[in-house]
Amino acid sequence: MIERVEHPGTELINLAKTFGHLLRERLEKDPRFYFFSPDETTSNRFTEVYDVEKRAWNLPRAEFDLPEAENGRIVELLSENALFAAMIGHLGNGEPAMMGSYEAFFSIVYPQILQQLKFFKQLEATPWRSNLPAVNLLSTSMCWRQDHNGFSHQSPALISALLAVPSARVNCLFPVDDAAAEKTFEFMLSSENVVNLTTFDKNETPRWIDSYHAQFLFDNGGASIYGFASDDNPEIILTAAGDLATREMLRARELVKRELPEARLRFVGINSLTYGAIGTAQTRLAQKTFDDYFTFERPIIASFHGYPATLRDILGSYTDRRRLSVHGFLEEGSTTTPLEMLALSHNSRFDLAADIFEHLGHSDLAAKMLTQLAENRDYTRLFGVDKFELT
Repeated sequence: MIERVEHPGTELINLAKTFGHLLRERLEKDPRFYFFSPDETTSNRFTEVYDVEKRAWNLPRAEFDLPEAENGRIVELLSENALFAAMIGHLGNGEPAMMGSYEAFFSIVYPQILQQLKFFKQLEATPWRSNLPAVNLLSTSMCWRQDHNGFSHQSPALISALLAVPSARVNCLFPVDDAAAEKTFEFMLSSENVVNLTTFDKNETPRWIDSYHAQFLFDNGGASIYGFASDDNPEIILTAAGDLATREMLRARELVKRELPEARLRFVGINSLTYGAIGTAQTRLAQKTFDDYFTFERPIIASFHGYPATLRDILGSYTDRRRLSVHGFLEEGSTTTPLEMLALSHNSRFDLAADIFEHLGHSDLAAKMLTQLAENRDYTRLFGVDKFELT
């Protein structure tokens, strides 16, 4: 429980390790709970699960192996399809489970997810069958931070594919920090007859909100105004969905405020998306609430974890698309530095700040932001890292 955040954006936490801790607690408390993963449990920073449970294994063991046993409840197999099928069998017994994987490889199981969504639909029409625990997917090692694997490991395609399914059974969740992660984990475990895809970075990210704010997001449609990053009577609405997207947009706001302290900006954080709406299938953001948060006419500049068209379509279901400027993954990747990876898709803090300045009528300051980005690019070519003062 995080009671209060005194200085949002200054303390760093690790979301993947947070989820690893939550998984550990669940494995310890619930003997029915299983965790399924390819050979990525440790690389995805979920290592804490091995403190309380063993990996399923019935072959000879070496001294250097992780804790292993024939009855282990951590199931690892380098086949996403086989793992997903095994998890579905476990869920079919009414027992909870989660599966973790690299984001780029989760799309391998998309046809199986579709079949499970169809099964959930039929399940609800068959009175003698009980509801089943949700299909809970923890998606990490994501497209923006594949520093050593490169373009082959960069794909948010499953998010777009799931959000395109006309269904009231899909939730795409984007916790921004550890407070949001804890509430997301609770939501996933309490869900039935739905697919929950939760996406997050496995590197350090800032803490922004407390546990009360995180709960509010689930209770009130998946979005909220961040008071510490918002001005009265805003000229522009900033928004983001995704931990890195949120970080970059809030850092962009800081860059703008440094140059134009009088600029009036409002930040709206988005925690979850479902088919055609902000929020979850259970609690969608109402049109009136959207209008209160985003106003009726102010420009909206958005940063998204996935493909920009996906968020543009959802925002466009609430308002005139001509208000929207949406940044996201443009299928441009490489083995490069974190800031340069964002810049390849024009989704870095400097690209976002430049867009804000253009909307405010300050093309000179927009050019200044892009010049700083170009200077960082030159620096990375020489030294292989981003300039420290920029990150």
